[in-house]
Amino acid sequence: MNRNVMFVIIIGLAVAMMIMNKQKEEIMIYPPVAEKTPHQTTVHGYERIDNYHWMRLSDGQKLAKNPDPQTQKVLDNLQAENEYKEINLKHTEKFQEKLFDEIVGRIKKDDESVPYLDNGYWYYTRYEKGKEYPIHCRKKDSLENPEEIMIDVNKWAEGHDYYSLTGLSVSPDNRLLAFSTDTLSRRIYTIRFKDLETGEILADEIQGTEGGATWANDNQTLFYTTKNEVTLLSEHIDRHTLGTPQIDDMRVFTENDNTFYIGVYRSKSDKYIIIYNSSTLVSDYQILDADDPFGEFRSFSPRETEHEYSIEHYEDKFYIVTNWDATNFRLMETSENSTSKENWTEVIAHREDVLLNGIDVFANYLVISERKDGLRQLRVINQHTNDEHYMNFGESVYAAYTLTNLNFDTHILRYGFTSLKTPFSTLDYNMETRESTLLKQSEVVGGHNPDRYITERLYATARDGKEVPISIVYKKGFKKNGKGNVLLYAYGSYGATMDPTFSSTRLSLLDRGFAFAIAHIRGSQTYGRPWYEDGKMFNKMNTFTDYIDCSQYLIQENFTSVDHLFAMGGSAGGLLMGAVVNLAPELYKGVVAAVPFVDVINTMMDETIPLTSNEWDEWGNPKVKEEYDYIMTYSPYDNVSSQDYPNMLVTTGYFDSQVQYWEPQKWVAKLRELKTDDNVLLMHVNMEAGHGGKSGRFRRYREVALEYAFMFDLVGIKR
Repeated sequence: MNRNVMFVIIIGLAVAMMIMNKQKEEIMIYPPVAEKTPHQTTVHGYERIDNYHWMRLSDGQKLAKNPDPQTQKVLDNLQAENEYKEINLKHTEKFQEKLFDEIVGRIKKDDESVPYLDNGYWYYTRYEKGKEYPIHCRKKDSLENPEEIMIDVNKWAEGHDYYSLTGLSVSPDNRLLAFSTDTLSRRIYTIRFKDLETGEILADEIQGTEGGATWANDNQTLFYTTKNEVTLLSEHIDRHTLGTPQIDDMRVFTENDNTFYIGVYRSKSDKYIIIYNSSTLVSDYQILDADDPFGEFRSFSPRETEHEYSIEHYEDKFYIVTNWDATNFRLMETSENSTSKENWTEVIAHREDVLLNGIDVFANYLVISERKDGLRQLRVINQHTNDEHYMNFGESVYAAYTLTNLNFDTHILRYGFTSLKTPFSTLDYNMETRESTLLKQSEVVGGHNPDRYITERLYATARDGKEVPISIVYKKGFKKNGKGNVLLYAYGSYGATMDPTFSSTRLSLLDRGFAFAIAHIRGSQTYGRPWYEDGKMFNKMNTFTDYIDCSQYLIQENFTSVDHLFAMGGSAGGLLMGAVVNLAPELYKGVVAAVPFVDVINTMMDETIPLTSNEWDEWGNPKVKEEYDYIMTYSPYDNVSSQDYPNMLVTTGYFDSQVQYWEPQKWVAKLRELKTDDNVLLMHVNMEAGHGGKSGRFRRYREVALEYAFMFDLVGIKR
């Protein structure tokens, strides 16, 4: 064959490939249409038809090497969604790459945490340039001594698409390290052990666990939590002796109520092993002397139907943070030998306007973490004189937290501080002199000047008259003329409060003219426990209407308009997005719903799905008619209707154990079926990850770059 003929053939093949690719793009320019297969259920006399029930796969089907027909049909639909997304955003690929490089470029590659002292060793974590995972280290006695690398996660992660190594716990004699690994993102961990003196990995492997290991004082016995393989609920506390097989481990506690989470930990005083049992409304504890690992756990106080509390051991007594006759919690104490509730005495009384979050105990001081006026506060009390003061942080919109404080005999408090414009800072506070020493502020590579940005605390009036705070940050020069782009973020469930913290990633928004705002809606604990109670169960609708009212406020105050306002939320915040776009779709230019919990009725009806039974007191149990009826008023999947919806990007992870992938998959299919607009609806499916996205330090920012590019594209920002 001569060269001319070969050249013609090559050119012909190239042209054919171009035509095929063009045809494929033309075919895929139309959104995927999912097959409708009616699945009927009857609940409380109501008939419901779910056309996309077939999208649900079992774990076995997902993990099978040879997919069955149903699995293949689900995979084909997910692949079609990814391809459709890629075609629609293909013109942003270079911009996405630029955003990714920009975001990771701000992160210091060879970074190191501030060391903390524990049992004679200084512990810290460091990162090396070019590596995705941390290296966990320690130094004996002094930071001037040689470094010991306990475990380099980069080496363990080799060959894995997803890798999580967590739950590091060092034995009391400082010799053995317990750690936990998950290679699938299902949050089912295997506990392993390393001899830190010899470097040997012990033969012991404990599978099917929650991830943590709690050492007894004999350095040979440890306690851990096992999970139900189907529901992934934590069910049992087992005891393991090193050198013995897991099958011989002793079961020391079983939780028979599937509305509870359980776990085990060691008291800060190192005197007790503590089993905790926690539901939405109830806390319960069992305690055991850490010197007697083969003894019997004893109940701290009899379990009640509605009583939440936490405990902390100190010298010969326990401190208790409790909501017993105290909606916002109060502080009690009791002798370690008489722990039942009738023996508790009050230390700090309940306050209607202050939420007591927790305590840190020192030999001479007690540090109280509170939420006051919607912000985190740290209150320091001298245990001998009862003198007290609040720490001053110098900003009006901020977040402050106590950090690792393992030593009793010190007057130094380690704490963290951040705001929407100030990078996270680690500081030591001298509780005697009231002076703070900055140990480290997270570096923004390339520089960051907080003075270039403005933060504000705004207040939107909700439709029932409540004042809902909004924290907002924008770059100087942002004009309040109704044309500004604003991203409004919120969560609003489980009492979790989204504090106004810094993100170097967010600079890619702010420096392109966006303002970023957080709506502190009901369902959080911004104003204490009543703010949470007013956004759950039969009050859940307040969460959604608060967000809508905050959106309207930003429009009315000329921060933005319906052509420039974006909404974002993830997980339960994704449920928020789903409810909001059903109720007020006209308010938003675009919506990003990350791993959204949107199929509320079906999920909360099914006890085999992880987290379901634990959360009946949060959302309601649809098996109860009154609760079913209320959930049906807002469940995003069930309330999709024939109306216009905003531009939307929905994300999910195939191995997500918290919000199963089929919830957003079904939701997107139903939206495609019923929506009456021409706005874009895209779904990004991460086929290798779960609820938290990709593992590693930098890879996760690919998805952030995708989300940002989606929003920028809608308002014409091209670079």
